Amino acid sequence: MTTFDDRENAFEAKYAHDEEMKFKAAARCHKLTGLWAAGLLGKTGDEADAYAIEVVKADFEEPGHEDVVRKLVADLEGKASEDEIRATLAEMTIRAKEEIVNEA
Repeated sequence: MTTFDDRENAFEAKYAHDEEMKFKAAARCHKLTGLWAAGLLGKTGDEADAYAIEVVKADFEEPGHEDVVRKLVADLEGKASEDEIRATLAEMTIRAKEEIVNEA
């Protein structure tokens, strides 16, 4: 292999790794936010975990947080405003990234 091929492979590997980390961070963020929302709904234990998984699955409808925000606004029915949900998502995004970095 040439140096160019080595560099190309390294860039492709880094890109794949970065995309995997973004996916993991988003999923972790949505799970953490789902657990937060489950607490507001009075869910605990396995019921809270199951709800958090529903929130993670809601993210697969479209890119970004909008599908998750819509689900949470509908589910929480006034227990948290859209702004509070967005603030929690922002906070949980930071926390999720920190957790993933610390695991590596």
